[in-house]
Amino acid sequence: MFKYLKKYWLFALLAPLCMIGEVSMDLLQPQLMSIIVDEGVLGVSNNNVGDLKLILTTGLQMILTVVIGGTFGVLCGVFTNISSQNFGNDMRKDAFRRIMALSFEQTDRFSTGSLITRITNDITQVQNMVAQCFRGFVRNLMFFVGGIACMLSLDLSFGVIVACAFPFLLICVTFFISRVNPKFAILQKKLDKVNSVMQENVTGSRVVKAYVREDYEKERFGNANQDLIDTQLKILTIFSFMGPIMNIVLNVSVVAVLYVGSIRVQEGGVTPGNVMAAITYLSQILNSVMMFAMIFQTVSRGMASYARIKEVLDCEPVIADGAGVPGSASDRGTASGSAANTPAASPRGKVEFRNVSFAYPGGSGESVLSNINLTINPGETLGILGATGSGKSSLVNLIPRFYDVTEGEVLVDGVNVKDYKLSDLRRRIAIALQKSELFSTTIRENMRWGNMDATDDELEAAARTAQAAEFIHSKPEGFETMVAEKGMSLSGGQKQRLSISRAVLKQADILIFDDSTSALDLKTEANLYKALRTEHGSTTKIIIAQRIASVKGANRIAVIDNGRIIACDSHENLLKTCEIYQDIYQSQLKSSADSEITYSVKGGADHE
Repeated sequence: MFKYLKKYWLFALLAPLCMIGEVSMDLLQPQLMSIIVDEGVLGVSNNNVGDLKLILTTGLQMILTVVIGGTFGVLCGVFTNISSQNFGNDMRKDAFRRIMALSFEQTDRFSTGSLITRITNDITQVQNMVAQCFRGFVRNLMFFVGGIACMLSLDLSFGVIVACAFPFLLICVTFFISRVNPKFAILQKKLDKVNSVMQENVTGSRVVKAYVREDYEKERFGNANQDLIDTQLKILTIFSFMGPIMNIVLNVSVVAVLYVGSIRVQEGGVTPGNVMAAITYLSQILNSVMMFAMIFQTVSRGMASYARIKEVLDCEPVIADGAGVPGSASDRGTASGSAANTPAASPRGKVEFRNVSFAYPGGSGESVLSNINLTINPGETLGILGATGSGKSSLVNLIPRFYDVTEGEVLVDGVNVKDYKLSDLRRRIAIALQKSELFSTTIRENMRWGNMDATDDELEAAARTAQAAEFIHSKPEGFETMVAEKGMSLSGGQKQRLSISRAVLKQADILIFDDSTSALDLKTEANLYKALRTEHGSTTKIIIAQRIASVKGANRIAVIDNGRIIACDSHENLLKTCEIYQDIYQSQLKSSADSEITYSVKGGADHE
């Protein structure tokens, strides 16, 4: 935690120093008031004759100390906020960077709602703790120590009252803090649940409305929120007992000071002004103890939150950079996203799976893929076909290292993907998913996501290839049209075409379509594949699809069943040799209209 304060050590030092100045001025006030009462009003040392001039001069001194103390207080607040806010800003950015580096299995383990809570509310709690340490801790410690010293300087008998009252307050604070402290971690977990439900309902609002499940989701959110409120109420209820008890101790102590003070005044040991000052000092001392209880609450909650943040900061990514490949983009210090930034190999885009088996981390341990051996040559188009859950997406997820293989190895251009730096490997791969992830910015910026240096001509060409140019130009603002969050302002087909445009514009060596044309009509899909063949013939293309029409014209089609490749050949040969492929073909392509759409990478005619 302290490493985040190092950069702001000067402000972190000035804040408590200014607080010492503010409290010192506050500690002078009772003594000045004592002088006004004893000498200015009662005239104790002047035959009981008051001194108006003394009242005025001492009053001006009190005003001056208030101004000086206020100035110190303002400076303390400024320095505290500079250090604590920048501390929180740096920690939040580090936490976000760490979250971005986590693998899918790690983000799934934390859950989206929990990560949102940690990077927002938890870091805010830690900021509050740091601010309290700079201001509250120093202020109340000064009042406690300084108040006792000043009170004893008035008369030692007043110290007996403090000595009697302090143990009661200490026991009270210790008891309540010990009861509350464990509940703060529980409170943050309850907040995680509220954020998770909220996030699910915002992102899945269309499904909720389509199935008329608003009432159910309201009840689910209400239950999560009620759990949060119940936990919060338990904490507040405990603290609600603490305040009155401590006030009773404070008031009893004030009565004791008045009683002891009256005796000492009659004995001539103290003056009425000393008694008034003692009451003020006693209030400062006991209030400081009460405020310590609130500080301990903030610190307890802050430490519970910091432990949750530290879980994220200390979580090393499971998928880590390899040693790097000579000649790669990072080696040359370039940030371009084009295919030129690759290891020096020609041609590029060869993918190999060697004895690959894979099981999802944290699952049952059952293999999703078993003993996969497959070579995809540069510029080749490979179709991947199989039933839902057969392992198609799991297979291609191993290429950009979204997950690592359990056994075997995956190679790109003869190099194990684990040896690449992640940024270099993923620059070489463009992916278009069935569920298109778009961002709340313009169409232009969404398309340029993987290639920020793309020219307007390249942008236009990518849109034409993806069959997106027509609908983009039909919008009044064209490429500058704003896209709503998650692409809610676009249809399913439009979102998929934008996602394909983004992948094409990246100009990567390997292009992966993971069922990314499922929302396109057959004619649009045929035109897309024709444009890909013409404009990106040298790019290695991997097409995952549910329908044979989407992969029929590929160089080869890999048929996956239960995590194994049972056949890999051309469409024509598979129809002769693969029974599963024949069954799929017969079930899907009974009508001649459906069977005629092809994507030929061998120069044959395209049909509709």
